[in-house]
Amino acid sequence: MSAADWSVLILTLVVIVVYGIYKSRGAQNIQGYLLGNQSLPWYHVCLSVMATQASAITFLSAPGLAYSSGMSFVQFYFGLPLAMIVLCITFVPIFHRLKVYTAYEYLEQRFDLKTRALTAFLFLIQRGLSTGITIYAPSIILSTILNINTTYTTLFIGSLVIFYTVYGGTKAVSYTQMLQMSIIFCGLFAAGIMVVHLLPGDIGFSRAISIAGKMGRTNAIDFKLDLNNQYTVWTGLIGGFFLQLSYFGTDQSQVGRYLSGASVSQSRLGLLMNGLVKIPMQFLILLIGVLVFTFYQYNRPPIFFNSFELNKLEKSSYAPELDQIKVNYNRAFEEKQQEVNQMNAALDANDKARIDTQRKALQAADEKEKAIRKQVTDLMVKNDEHANIKDNNYIFLSFVTQYLPKGLIGLLIAIIFLASMGSTASALNSLASTTVIDIYKRLIKKDGSDHQYLQASRLATVFWGVVCIIMALYASKIGNLLEAVNILGSYIYGTILGVFLVAFYVKQVNGRAVFIAALLTEAIIVLLGSRDVVAYLWLNVIGCVLVVLISLLVQQVMRKEK
Repeated sequence: MSAADWSVLILTLVVIVVYGIYKSRGAQNIQGYLLGNQSLPWYHVCLSVMATQASAITFLSAPGLAYSSGMSFVQFYFGLPLAMIVLCITFVPIFHRLKVYTAYEYLEQRFDLKTRALTAFLFLIQRGLSTGITIYAPSIILSTILNINTTYTTLFIGSLVIFYTVYGGTKAVSYTQMLQMSIIFCGLFAAGIMVVHLLPGDIGFSRAISIAGKMGRTNAIDFKLDLNNQYTVWTGLIGGFFLQLSYFGTDQSQVGRYLSGASVSQSRLGLLMNGLVKIPMQFLILLIGVLVFTFYQYNRPPIFFNSFELNKLEKSSYAPELDQIKVNYNRAFEEKQQEVNQMNAALDANDKARIDTQRKALQAADEKEKAIRKQVTDLMVKNDEHANIKDNNYIFLSFVTQYLPKGLIGLLIAIIFLASMGSTASALNSLASTTVIDIYKRLIKKDGSDHQYLQASRLATVFWGVVCIIMALYASKIGNLLEAVNILGSYIYGTILGVFLVAFYVKQVNGRAVFIAALLTEAIIVLLGSRDVVAYLWLNVIGCVLVVLISLLVQQVMRKEK
């Protein structure tokens, strides 16, 4: 990066951290630290909720996902608006009325302590692991720019977020997130314009989309009912609805955001706006990935996008083999360019027969390129069995650093940092609040002072920050980060949502029955998920339904025994 890029990056990060600390000025009590004194307006709530969900993973992995497999991932969010409506009607007023710090406090009032502790424990496991992945995402950026190992960059990013989260609590998180999302929207808009601008002069926006479409990258909607297909309209509407309902309704990282709203109406309005804005925002992020794909049909892409791993191979004893593979790769790219040019001619002539012929030729050329890239990853494994051979998360980053103008590179990299900081800070704040309110205050020190609980919250933030950093150090082995976070959540969210739905609507079920149901369900979900029986989004539906049905069955058996 140039000096201008470094200046933009450092200035943006410093302004965000200083602004958050200044606005929060150090919380003096636990209510202010964990809930921000419940004083935030709806637009704060909306942007904070969005920033918590839209981590650096979104801006690194989503364009890479669209580049590799198309835009079908947008269907994942189709259930979000429905989930927001249900939350506004049920969860939000209940949580505000009970004046709880965490979502899990309500479960003890409705059931018992062990049910509250179980759901809190499941949340801590899921969110702790997911946050580690979130921290890892921006460390990829620094490691690529500086050409150093991600271990050092992971430690730097994690420490920076821990610092201002420990100091300011929820208010620091919310105020920084509002500024972060404002910068993110501007930067993404600029990135989209620049991708189109960098295409050849005779290739406009619509032609770029047409080329990508002929190569299977604009498949945004799929109505087929296939339980093994990860992304269809039905998995998004049904499985996505249950996942989003559980995430926003029972995950403390999100509950804590709208509990900080000044009133029920402010929290509701913030959530509804999130439901309206999120799908278009995600669509545009994926669209940028599709445009980058088209760009690389006219400009030769790297043979492997992770430059750190590629450099290691270039310096190894396998360098001569790699050189020969590069020759074949360059030849294959030139052949594909000829097919792309012929596709342009067919589109200009509107000749459907030629378009169909060229579509097949382009797809064959694409597969040939993938096969050559596979030879590179095979060499990497030969050279180092621990090599990270998944470069999906590096595609957009590689494009940004190589082709965008000075200054804009620094801004876009700052955006990815800001997104990671926002979602990580929310997660650490929620992990601390759940640990202190649901575990420490309830099970360990029931009669502590407000100051003691405030200090415990800060210590818990540091503890979970360290745990998440350790998890981040192992995140390079799990493939596409965006999918990994959602798969991990699907193992747990359905079970937790089922417990809450029983609490709200199935009044005849007691704590013991729902506790047994939750344990049995979680075991079944882990078994189904580990064996890939269905697409992961359906695990949310199955988990939720099983908790409700099993708890009713167990309650009936217990009644008969009495």
